[in-house]
Amino acid sequence: MKAFRHYAARLAGKLTPKRYRHSLAVAQTALALARTHQVQPGLAYLAGLLHDYARDLPNHLLVEVAKTAGLPPDPMKDAVPELWHGSVGAFLVEKELGLKHPALLQAIKDHILGSPAMTDLDKVVFLADMIEPHRDFPGVEVLRDLAFRNLDEAMLAAFDQSIRYLLTKRSPIHPLMIDARNGLLVTLNTEGR
Repeated sequence: MKAFRHYAARLAGKLTPKRYRHSLAVAQTALALARTHQVQPGLAYLAGLLHDYARDLPNHLLVEVAKTAGLPPDPMKDAVPELWHGSVGAFLVEKELGLKHPALLQAIKDHILGSPAMTDLDKVVFLADMIEPHRDFPGVEVLRDLAFRNLDEAMLAAFDQSIRYLLTKRSPIHPLMIDARNGLLVTLNTEGR
């Protein structure tokens, strides 16, 4: 989208070429999902574009910026600093780019772990990050199809996929992801009654 070239140029200076291509693909995927699910397209595109704004910062800087920014302490994120890149990215997007739209910043913040009260914009960006065309993992085609049919069912499948992956790697699972999944299950079970 032409209106966002300035932000794309700023992003290109912060990311590796591969991660920059990923961010462009997430933006396009978020735009397509937004149009399908009646989410504001421009906001979805911009959130998708900027979702990894802080992803290429070294781990020690992610932790340092999180503390300097006054973000709530999180020992698990300190232990796995890559998990800070959503929250730190939202902080830096506001500080460095001057973007203050709360929904935009929340979607950037929540694109890694989710949260119990995700908006449709948050879900669009989370899913776009998982299903953009360069992603290749078992089940991605099923997840892509589901994402364009039902955001909540796709989110549940995405959480399940992420948790299974983390279990196979013997990696810690952040409680926020568990809370987000459980909150979604409660919502789906309540709506299904």
